[in-house]
Amino acid sequence: MYKKNLVFVTVDMVLFTIQNKELHVLLIRRALNPFRGLWALPGGFLRPEEELETAAKRELYEETGVKNAFLAQLYTKGDIGRDPRGRVITVIYYSLMDSAKVELRASTDAAEVSWFSVKNLPKLAFDHERIIRDSAERIRNKIEYTNIAFQLLPQKFTLSELQSVYETILDRTLDKRNFRKKVNEINALKKLTETKMQGIHRPARLYAFLMNKKESVFSPRKKISG
Repeated sequence: MYKKNLVFVTVDMVLFTIQNKELHVLLIRRALNPFRGLWALPGGFLRPEEELETAAKRELYEETGVKNAFLAQLYTKGDIGRDPRGRVITVIYYSLMDSAKVELRASTDAAEVSWFSVKNLPKLAFDHERIIRDSAERIRNKIEYTNIAFQLLPQKFTLSELQSVYETILDRTLDKRNFRKKVNEINALKKLTETKMQGIHRPARLYAFLMNKKESVFSPRKKISG
């Protein structure tokens, strides 16, 4: 398959979640060469008859057991020499998800599958560490003008949980009063009658995201202040 003077197309998936208030990424341990035994992003080669997104979903399911993930194309990477098998251009997809709702199962050319903190990555195959770093930075930018933060939350959540998602992705502390003021400005949340106990404090009100709202908690012109 890997003939000289040919250019191949692959798909790589960067799946992010939040665990213990840290951003995590889903990795597989490679069962085949090149880089056998090293951790890598799930992904693989595009088949001639496949659409890009179809290939991404197939590879993700085959290697991790994850089905029905909402995948969005993030960017394309094609540096010369990035793959020892030849010239390979990869199309990178990303997804944000609640890891508690995902059942992982390694298969095909993946020996293991697990979540890793973006701040404590193992040695990775190919240029996947750079892809993860670049993808995390792009997610930090996207969170200020899209509603992607809500993909990391359960259907019902507290304002503290919402703020924690933003703080984790942005990797900095936000002012509580300023954050809640901006949340109220866009009217993207439905206040529920239910509450949730949070430690020794009084019960916190639960909210739900209004799915017809496409904007971020923050407009592009209003950067989040710490």
